[in-house]
Amino acid sequence: MTSMPRGGAADVNAAAVRRRRAVAAAGAVSAGLLVLSACDKPTPLSTITVGRSSVSSEATCGGEGKTLQTADLAKCLKDNDIKSIKVDPDETVRFGVDPDIADKRWTILMNGQPLVEDSDKTYRTIPGSVFFNAQYGAQGNSTLVTIKAGDGKKSSSAATGLWSFKLKKDD
Repeated sequence: MTSMPRGGAADVNAAAVRRRRAVAAAGAVSAGLLVLSACDKPTPLSTITVGRSSVSSEATCGGEGKTLQTADLAKCLKDNDIKSIKVDPDETVRFGVDPDIADKRWTILMNGQPLVEDSDKTYRTIPGSVFFNAQYGAQGNSTLVTIKAGDGKKSSSAATGLWSFKLKKDD
């Protein structure tokens, strides 16, 4: 008959439980990595903030760094499934982009026309009144605003991604 020191059986069970937990954790991590490897990498985000409200979106078109064709750009600007945000003309509209977008330079389009010079910063502000002013091409109580990522060259017309939003006048 073998004898174990007092409490020895508990030590053997605890070691087995720890091994099982370690194997289970390793299996869970492996499964998680497998699932993530099957997913596409999301495109960088662009965000518009007005007061305490904000709306973010992945690219409406492109966003993976490849230059978009002119026909694709026109089609993207006509997309109807666009996120919107209410804008008080007296508020400041803040535009934020991921560093990936800023590195390739970006600009803000209003109804398809450049509103500002392209930039390599991640943040820009514009007075809300601009988006409803006929002098800047606004018509009515809503405006299509698009963030256009460039190809990294200053003032280049080549676009690699578009993020569109609808700004609605909040009276």
